[in-house]
Amino acid sequence: MGFDASNQTAFACDPAAGRPFMSAPLLSSAQFFTTVAQLQQLPATGLPEVAFVGRSNSGKSSAINKLCNRNRLAFASRTPGRTQALNYFGLGPSDDCVAYLVDTPGYGYAAAPGEVRRQWDTLAGRYLGDRDELRGVVLMVDIRRLVGERDIDLLRWIAPHIPILALLTKADKLARMHQRRALDEARDQIAALGLPNPVSLLLFSSLKGTGIEAARRQIEDWLAPCEQATTEPTTEAAQTRGDS
Repeated sequence: MGFDASNQTAFACDPAAGRPFMSAPLLSSAQFFTTVAQLQQLPATGLPEVAFVGRSNSGKSSAINKLCNRNRLAFASRTPGRTQALNYFGLGPSDDCVAYLVDTPGYGYAAAPGEVRRQWDTLAGRYLGDRDELRGVVLMVDIRRLVGERDIDLLRWIAPHIPILALLTKADKLARMHQRRALDEARDQIAALGLPNPVSLLLFSSLKGTGIEAARRQIEDWLAPCEQATTEPTTEAAQTRGDS
């Protein structure tokens, strides 16, 4: 699955209406759309969606804000593991969205009561397995913790045809040599699961900007599959991405 982190002027089209627009600012147009607390509240838009998932404190909110070039779009709960809802962010004109980003609740926080964890499984788990509009899943993994049991559970919930981008967040916390070692280890962990999904891995740092453009390009490719201009990955993207 190739993507070009350097091409900032590629054109894409809205799958629903065939309208051309510049792909580069797509994520920057993100704005809050709605909150979904129950499956029956999922919006019937028919437009493509990309979901963001990850453990509590994995840097998910920071990553979403950085990718969308916004400071306060996504919020981290003051009590990790307590927020149990899907937050939808519309992309494109405010009165004519072309796609959505979906921020799922953080999971795996030890202090979260059993009922909260069951609610997560029911809401986010069912969403990831059954949502027809879902085009891709971005998994946040703290590079210092790598892939845990709850991450593995989540990966197995995702419908088998949905591609996955695993961002090894907080990469700035490790030296470059240890970043590469962690990337290789995470790749081996995911490969061992034998998932049918296409999976890519990318070093990522909201603080230093590592992986921002490459991740942004991949997400926009998922949301606008009719993109007209595509090239091979840049050297930087190829060096930081791992495919299993």
